[in-house]
Amino acid sequence: MFKRIDHVEILPGDFDRSMAFYRDILEFRLVSQMPVQVGPLKEIAYLQLGDTVIELLHIENPSPMPASMTVGYRAIALEVESMEAATSYLRDHGIYVTWGPIDLGVSIRAEITDPDGLPIELREWRHKPW
Repeated sequence: MFKRIDHVEILPGDFDRSMAFYRDILEFRLVSQMPVQVGPLKEIAYLQLGDTVIELLHIENPSPMPASMTVGYRAIALEVESMEAATSYLRDHGIYVTWGPIDLGVSIRAEITDPDGLPIELREWRHKPW
């Protein structure tokens, strides 16, 4: 019945800044962008990395997220070929690791944040447990 996660929806504080981050730094490819006139929703963009798709919503005057930990989805995770190469590349683009890297045995894990402070996990797998 259920096949897979189709996409992850992100509501950024600054649509253009987030588009540049995901497209130009994380190398997501813009596959679709369309204007929408539904309430405060102005535009939707779909960006793809491998078989993963994110949907950026351009909302007029979005409210910031609360700073404390709350119930909900916590992060998206990107698999990297080499943690060392990925963190070096990101550092060269002004993006710094906020947590880790830490060796977990089967993988190496670190975190960065997007322009709105939303967490993005980076994972280099040695052996996937699934």
